[in-house]
Amino acid sequence: MKTIILIISLLSPFILEAQQNEPPKSWSLTDCIDYALEQNIQVRQSILANLSNQVNKEQAEANKLPSVNASVRQNFSWSNTEDIGAGNSEFTGNSSTSYSVSSSVMLYNGSRLNSLIKQAELDMQAGIYDSETIKESVTISILNAYLQVLFAAEQVKNASRQIESTTEQLNLAKERLNLGIISQSDYLQVKSQLASEKLSLANAGSQHAIARVNLMQLMELPVSESFNIVNPDLGNSVNQNLTPLASDVYAIALEIKPQIKSAGYNKESAALNKKIAEAGYYPTLSAEAGLGTGYSNLSETAYFSQLNDQISPSVGLSLSIPVFQKKQVKTNVSLAEINYQNAELQETDTKNQLRKEIEQVCVDVVSAQTEYEASLEKYNSTLESYKLAEEKFKNGLINSVDFLYERTNYIVAESEFLQSKYNLIFNYKILDFYTGDPITL
Repeated sequence: MKTIILIISLLSPFILEAQQNEPPKSWSLTDCIDYALEQNIQVRQSILANLSNQVNKEQAEANKLPSVNASVRQNFSWSNTEDIGAGNSEFTGNSSTSYSVSSSVMLYNGSRLNSLIKQAELDMQAGIYDSETIKESVTISILNAYLQVLFAAEQVKNASRQIESTTEQLNLAKERLNLGIISQSDYLQVKSQLASEKLSLANAGSQHAIARVNLMQLMELPVSESFNIVNPDLGNSVNQNLTPLASDVYAIALEIKPQIKSAGYNKESAALNKKIAEAGYYPTLSAEAGLGTGYSNLSETAYFSQLNDQISPSVGLSLSIPVFQKKQVKTNVSLAEINYQNAELQETDTKNQLRKEIEQVCVDVVSAQTEYEASLEKYNSTLESYKLAEEKFKNGLINSVDFLYERTNYIVAESEFLQSKYNLIFNYKILDFYTGDPITL
C-alpha cells in the first residue's frame, strides 16, 4: 500500500499536467483563438523579434559603460654576440614578459549614444505593437473560419431536415399514386426532388468538412475527426439595429490600434536617425587610462621585483575632430531626412488605411442589417407559403409541380437567410474589433 501511494504521489503532477494540456472536447471561439496565437509561426517569430529588440536595447545602454581590456605579452628573441677580444661569438636568447590593463570611456560624441539608446527603446516598442497587429490578424482569420464552420453545420442540419420532410412527402405521394389520385409524373417529380436534396446534403457535408479543415489548419492544429466546436446560442434576434458613425469608430481606433502606435514609434525612430547622423559633425572626446609592467631576463633583478619596479600608469584624453569626411556625414543626414519623410508618409498611409477599413465596415454593418431584415421577411413569407402548399398537397388540392415550386422557394430563402445571418454576425464582430471590444460569441 505504501508503494502504491508513493507511485501515485510521484505520478500525480504528470497526470495533472497531461489533463491541463489535453485539448477541450469542444472548442469555443476563445479556445481556437488562444491556441492559434500560441502556435502561429508569424506570432512566434514576432516574439523572437521582440526579444532581439530587447537585446539591442540592452546593448545600446551598455555602450555607455567603460571598456576594460587586459593583455599579456611574452616575447622571445635571439642574437649572435661576437667577442672581438676572444675571437669567438656566442648565440644567446632573450625573453621578456609584459602585462597591461587599459580602460576607455566615451565622454562626448554629440549625444550619439543617448540617441541610439532612445532609438532602441522606440524600435522595441514598435516591435511589440507589430506583434499585436499580427495577433489581431490571426484573430480575425480564426473568427471568419469559425463562423464558416457554424454556417456549414447549419446548412447540413437544414439539408437533413429537408430530406426528412421530402421523404415523408414521397411516401405520401407513393400512397396517392397507388390509389390513382396522382400521376406517375407527379410521383417522379417528388422523387427527383428528394434525389436533388440528397445531393445538396452531400455538398453541404463537403463544405462543412472543408470549413473544419480550414479552421484547424489556421490554428496549426493537426486535422482530426474528433475536432468539434461549441455551437453558441446566437439568440433569436441577431439584428442590433446599429447605426455606427465612421468618425466615432475611427477616433476610438486611432487610440487603441497597434498598427497606428507602431507607425508612430517608427516615425520617432526615423527622426532620431537624423540626430545620430548629425553627431558625425561634432568632435568626440574620450578618456583613457592604463597600467603596465614587464619583466626581462636580461636584467639581474628578480621577477616580481622587476614587475613592481616597472609599473607604469597612464591617463589621457583623446579628442577626435572631423575635418574632411568626403561628404559622408552630409550624405547620412540627407538620407536620414528622406527616411523620416518616408516614415511620416507611412504613418499617414496607415491611418488612411484604417479610416477606409472602418468606413467600409460601418457601411457593411448597415447593409448587412438591411439584408438580414429583407431575407428574414422573405424567409417568413416563403415559410408560410410553403406550409400552406404542403397542406394543400397533402389534401390533393395542388399538384407536385406547384408544391415543389413553393418548396424550392423556401429552401432558397432559408439558405439566403442563413447567409445573411452569419454575414451580419461577422460584421458586428469586425466592428467590435475596431472599437476594442473582445471577440467572442
